[in-house]
Amino acid sequence: MAVDDYEELLKYYEIHETVGTGGFAKVKLARHLLTGEQVAIKIMDKLALGDDLPRIKTEIEAMKSLSHQNICRLYHVIETPKKIFMVLEYCPGGELFDYIIAKDRLAEEEARIFFRQIVAAIAYVHSQGYAHRDLKPENLLIDAEHNLKLIDFGLCAKPLGGLDYHLSTCCGSPAYAAPELIQGKAYIGSEADIWSMGVLLYALLCGFLPFDDDNVMVLYKKIVRGKYETPKWLLPGSVLLLHQMLQVDPKKRIMVKHLLNHPWLMHGYSFAVQWQSKYPLGRLDEDCITELSVHHKCSRESMADVISEWKYDHVSATYLLLQSKKARGKPVRLRIPNVTAEGASITPSREQKFFKKALSYEGDLEMTCGFGSMEFLASYGESQPVFCNTPTTKQPQLFLDGEEFTSPLLPVQRKGASKKQANKENSGAKPEPFVLLPPPNTPPWAVNEKRLLTTPNRALPPEETSQAAPSETPVKLPPPTRLCELAAGVISPERRCRSVEVDLNHLESGQKKKGTKMFGSLERGLDKVITMLTPNKKKGSAKEGPRKLKAHYNVTTTNLLNPDELLKEIIAVLPKKQVEYVQKGYKLKCQTQSDFGKVTMQFELEVCQLSKPEAVGIRRQRLKGDAWVYKRLVEDILCSCKL
Repeated sequence: MAVDDYEELLKYYEIHETVGTGGFAKVKLARHLLTGEQVAIKIMDKLALGDDLPRIKTEIEAMKSLSHQNICRLYHVIETPKKIFMVLEYCPGGELFDYIIAKDRLAEEEARIFFRQIVAAIAYVHSQGYAHRDLKPENLLIDAEHNLKLIDFGLCAKPLGGLDYHLSTCCGSPAYAAPELIQGKAYIGSEADIWSMGVLLYALLCGFLPFDDDNVMVLYKKIVRGKYETPKWLLPGSVLLLHQMLQVDPKKRIMVKHLLNHPWLMHGYSFAVQWQSKYPLGRLDEDCITELSVHHKCSRESMADVISEWKYDHVSATYLLLQSKKARGKPVRLRIPNVTAEGASITPSREQKFFKKALSYEGDLEMTCGFGSMEFLASYGESQPVFCNTPTTKQPQLFLDGEEFTSPLLPVQRKGASKKQANKENSGAKPEPFVLLPPPNTPPWAVNEKRLLTTPNRALPPEETSQAAPSETPVKLPPPTRLCELAAGVISPERRCRSVEVDLNHLESGQKKKGTKMFGSLERGLDKVITMLTPNKKKGSAKEGPRKLKAHYNVTTTNLLNPDELLKEIIAVLPKKQVEYVQKGYKLKCQTQSDFGKVTMQFELEVCQLSKPEAVGIRRQRLKGDAWVYKRLVEDILCSCKL
């Protein structure tokens, strides 16, 4: 991995762990520095994409023009010669598919809640002239408020002749494909979407597919016939709606406009499905514009003009994330300014410089390290501000964690001037109310921790700030070559195949025993960043035991109380199911292959400790392959274990 590919990304986002992988993409959890909001970053390698690159371009263009409460929001697109980064709305609930599996099937009331949201999203997509063409539970995510968000517009189509224009490309997932697609006929995209929605609703209500077979040709014959099982638990209203959607003749299929106030969807509701967007791109939020204009020191009119260009750059991302904060009742506030009171750019923190050096040392390795709770507050200063012809203010307002306060600059003492005078001159305010750093010789227990946490200088932990404060001579960074040597000394060689992770043990045994004084406070700063950059190597090991997790929908509880026995039981079963695996602590990375050696399925099984209820469980996650094949395989594995 070249550092240059991630240079722009690291200016604005704090990167955390990997939350998803695919054939040509990796999704990482991240935090937007200015707003503090969590985002998901889809990282794609252009070379690996190959023929799929046009599909990604299609997805990006579609998501730029779609803005709806039930569609995953695109915030920011960064493209380099080798990479494409899509910064997206983060949905911690995972895929709807996993939710269905965990519950076996959904009750009609819960299925109705979800399906109303699906209808709203598709009605909006169709109103914008698009057909999605790949509707399935894997392409619907659950956000923090338990709402659905539609994703993956790589196969969508926007016919130039309008939505009634016939399409000919056969695409999508076979089990959800409409009969007219399978038969190779010209079809209307919106009608094909309705069929897929019918299959999706059936999966919600039944927990399995209406048309399914391991043999694709047999599957196609079932779809063309349109015959499916009607489970006894389905109520008459559900049976009727499914019949109206799963009509083999597309002209007899119900239309989306008739779904909006369909009796089944109206049951328990006094209003039809509200499909219109709550956040149309043409209507800008005044509070968000005001906050951005203050931040960039320009007029509100200029700021509105810049946002209205919708370049999906950092300005677009910041506006949309502020809008998201407001929708959830959070203060519309940015966390830091991008320039100081005198107009000088904030320089990168030591931690960020160290991290970039570590990336440089690692060359072309994939970056999967997380930053924990560290906030690179100074990193935004490297970005280009929005230039507007508006007088600047001498004392910007800072907003940290939703609290407003006016912060002076850190004291820069001149020769012959007292520290108090230097602080007063640089801040333009009385220094007394703003005690940024404790006085010399203050013991760590006497430091006002809350006060220190609300200052802009958070590069050092509170217990070390008291030591760094009295120093009148700033600590100099070592030359680049020495810093590279330092980075080289702490990279854990055993993990180079996967990530850039710094081994704290190497630092403790190597540097601290040398007792080198020349690094002084720098070494303490590096200690902190190394601790934050390095996941606990013993986490999930036999010594430490399995991870402790809260009960989740993709975790299966067991009757076994000993995690080692459960792990041994799973390992004994996997070879019998023709599943290859690699063990890492209590986590098993599994895969299956075809007769020709092609990887057909990848998934994870992890033995974990549950807190509520106290039990040992198995966390499962699909990484690659058909979702329903994965479901059957994992169920077979778990049933074969003595749980």
